[in-house]
Parts: sequence; C-alpha cells; structure tokens
Amino acid sequence: MENTTRVKEFILLGLSVNEGVEKICFVMFLFFYMMIVAGNLLIVITVTSSQRLNSPMYFFLCYLSFVDICYSSVTAPKMIADFLAENKTISFAGCIAQLFGVHFFGGTEIYLLTVMAYDRYVAICRPLHYTTLMTRRVCGWMVIGSWVGGFVHSIVQALLTTQLPFCGPNKIDHYFCDVHPLLQLACTDTYAVGIVAVANSGIPLSCFFILLMSYVVILGSLKSQTPKGWRRALSTCGSHITVVILFFGPCIFIYIRPSSSLLEDKAVAVFYTIITPVLNPLIYTLRNEEVKSAMRKLWSRKVGRESRKL
Repeated sequence: MENTTRVKEFILLGLSVNEGVEKICFVMFLFFYMMIVAGNLLIVITVTSSQRLNSPMYFFLCYLSFVDICYSSVTAPKMIADFLAENKTISFAGCIAQLFGVHFFGGTEIYLLTVMAYDRYVAICRPLHYTTLMTRRVCGWMVIGSWVGGFVHSIVQALLTTQLPFCGPNKIDHYFCDVHPLLQLACTDTYAVGIVAVANSGIPLSCFFILLMSYVVILGSLKSQTPKGWRRALSTCGSHITVVILFFGPCIFIYIRPSSSLLEDKAVAVFYTIITPVLNPLIYTLRNEEVKSAMRKLWSRKVGRESRKL
C-alpha cells in the first residue's frame, strides 16, 4: 500500500462552501448529534434499569440504540468540527478507519433490524413457542451474529479501498469517507472494484427483502386475530417498520449501484447517518406505552433520590 499510495491525507469538501451556511449547519447538526446521544442513551439506560423491559424486543432495542450512537459518532463529530475549520483534512488512515466504522456499525444495524423482525414474527405467528425459541442465550447469539456480520461486511469494503492507488487529486466531494467518493479518486480503473463493493453491500441490504417478506407473513397471520390483537400487533410492529423504511430506503439508493451522483449522495447520507438516529428514539418511545411508563418511573426514582438528599 505504501508503494502505490502517494496521497497521505484527503480534503473533505463537506456539505457547503458558504461560510454563512456552514455556521447554520454547525448549530443545527450539533443539536442533532446531542439529540442522538441523549435520546439513544436514555433508551439504553431505561431498558437496562427496568425490570419490566426484559423481553427480547427491548433487549434488541437496547443494542440498536447503542449502535445508533456509535454509528453517528463515526461521522457527525468530524462533520461538525469541519463546519468551523479552514482545513477540512483527514489522514489516509483516518479516512479508511472512518469508512470501516460507517460500514461496520451500519451493517450491524441492518442485521439487528432483521433480528428484531424475526422476533416480532415469532411473537405474533408462533406465540406458544416464543419463550422456547427466543431464549436469552439465543438472543445473545443473534446480537453477536449481527456484530460479526457487520464486521465482515466492513472489512471487505475497507480492504477493497486500501488496495487502490491514490496519487491525486485528494479532494473528496463528501462530508465523510465512503467507498464511492474514494473510487472516483483512485488512479486506476475501478469498475471491477465498484461491482464487488456493490455486491458486498447487497448482502446486508438483501435483508430488506427478508424483512418485507416477514411482515407480509405477519400481516397474513393477523386475519384471524381480534381487533384488539390487531392493534397490539401493529403497535409493536409499526415502530419497527417505520425505522426499517427510514434506514433502508436511503442505503439502497446509495449502495446498490456502481456509480452515483455525489451531490445527491451527500444529501441522502445525511438522512441515514444523522436524521434516522435522531428519529429512532422518538419512534420507539412515542409509540410504546411500556417504554414511556418505564421512563416515567426512572425519572420518578431519580427525583425521589434527589429530594431525599436535599
């Protein structure tokens, strides 16, 4: 890699070159990032501290919130700092590390969403076998499998990129390092590498079709349910379906094609790296009475402890 790569650092062009727009974006995205960390951390604390939220659904939700924090932290802090920086540079190693992190946590989230869909399928379509199929041990292995799947996906993307020669230019028309922008800077024909990268991205993104089929089966099984059963099933599945659409839609738009318009990609990437992690805590809390009730009890205990101290 040292013999073929002359570029030691890249310049991230970011979302805008207008100083006034960058200052507005700094405030806006700093607020979004604080909301991501606070909202998802609140879910993690609520689930881990509540005895009522001990079902597999909340076990997976806790890990999903943790992954959301990590996923956004790979890109958001650098992007926010660059809004006020004159030199928006990133080292070659830092760029590859950021690419790895984006695909690692993004791939892990995809597999976690698929596991959560399976959990809802078993709960609704095979309720009598739910406790035997979704044991704590099985859920733990599913989470480990999600992390391993994300790692395998990301290491392939990172290795494909590091094998390319970069001899200039070094300006990335994006706000973080990703496969498509880097392929356009390589000093060689990247068509074959682009095809392999798309094929590798297609493996986790194929989970979207598995998710669709699982919910077709779930909706089909609800025909024999009472109206109360319908409402309960839809309340638990509705949040998950919303998150799946918000996350998978932009990812499919960007990664399931060899070439792309980087201007469009930047706008879409903001949606799945920043906006979706902001919305996830709201979606899962506002539509879930158990989570809201657990949060209220957690807050009441905290207020009670503070009042006793005074």
